[in-house]
Amino acid sequence: MSAEMISIGALGVMFIVATVLPINIGILAFIGAFVVGTASLGLSEDEIFEGFPVSLFVTIVGVTYLFSVAQRNGTIDLLVRAGIRLVRGKAALIPWVLFAVAAVLTAFGTFTPAAVALLAPVGMNFAHRFGISQLMVGMMVISGAHAGAFSPIAVSGALVLGMVDQTPLEVAPSALFLASFGFNFLLSLLTFFLLGGFGRKREQLAGAGVTEQLDAARLTWRQALTLVALAGLVVGALVFHLEIGFLALLAATVLTLVDVKNQAKAVEGISWSTILLVAGMVTYVGILEKAGTVDAVSQGAAGMGAPLFVALLLCFVVAVVSAFASSTAILTAIIPIAVPLLLASHLSAAGLVAALAISTTIVDTSPFSTNGALVLSNARGVDRDRFYKQIIGYTAGIVGAGPVLAWCFLVLPSAV
Repeated sequence: MSAEMISIGALGVMFIVATVLPINIGILAFIGAFVVGTASLGLSEDEIFEGFPVSLFVTIVGVTYLFSVAQRNGTIDLLVRAGIRLVRGKAALIPWVLFAVAAVLTAFGTFTPAAVALLAPVGMNFAHRFGISQLMVGMMVISGAHAGAFSPIAVSGALVLGMVDQTPLEVAPSALFLASFGFNFLLSLLTFFLLGGFGRKREQLAGAGVTEQLDAARLTWRQALTLVALAGLVVGALVFHLEIGFLALLAATVLTLVDVKNQAKAVEGISWSTILLVAGMVTYVGILEKAGTVDAVSQGAAGMGAPLFVALLLCFVVAVVSAFASSTAILTAIIPIAVPLLLASHLSAAGLVAALAISTTIVDTSPFSTNGALVLSNARGVDRDRFYKQIIGYTAGIVGAGPVLAWCFLVLPSAV
């Protein structure tokens, strides 16, 4: 059996095992990299670790550490409260406030499931209290988290841009971010109208303790310093093009030093599971490239027909698979496959990369994904089976229409 078949077979086994069993696919990827690299390709350990993503490792450690510090000193909670305070007397705006707060959190480096885990309980509680569709609120929280997830200083954005930087392609960070934000905003707008967003537009935010809780939020000097640090991270990364990971580590360390007692365990908030997943998968992708698998798959895809058709097929494939598997893992596997297609065609690199990123992530509304499961678990006063079926139906619609729309808006114009 050829090295290409062995490596792609091992990748398939990884996805199946990680989907069925509670095992981080990053662990399986490291094992696969060692076994396939040594037994099939005869690589040394140094050659195997050449694919380890050092820059991405530092970036994810830095931004998730900074988020952990911000969460522990109350800055994240302050942002949530400040956003919800804006909807007094206008309950119909609650979903949009949650959308905006989720987008801000992920755009500044919060991992998407962490943002959803923070906002889903708040949103579902408000939706239940004021008779707003909990399905609408939950889906808009997820869309908001995805809207900001591909900023240059976000985990997913850094991942995709970091992989693209290793190729001859050029994708402007702003193009990827704006494409994802715009698509998720339109998706939320459609969700809002279809699920009766204006049904309670005259409802007032009243009830036991709500007003008092919102008014209780006060800005402390540590929270003010955290907001300054976040702003400095954006300026340093986007204006002066400094390394995001090091900036985030510096900011988090300074904030820890001024609040050592409360931040002693902030390091526990680093998204180690995400780091393990990304590092393992990117390392294994390096093995796929050494085995010639990426080139073989790309050439096979190109031989299926016109590049436009192949691009649409790729969008569909990642959407279907990602509804059941890790979106981050799918992204690390699909970007290298798309590179030869882009180099051999006139398709827009930014357009196809953005379309693949969007198609991979928008289906995380699935109850089989972390985000969808968080919404389902936080539903209040509903029939669980019925709500589960509603989420399934919503996700099915996304899987069917999302990739086509992403392809139409982002890929097709470059070929016309």
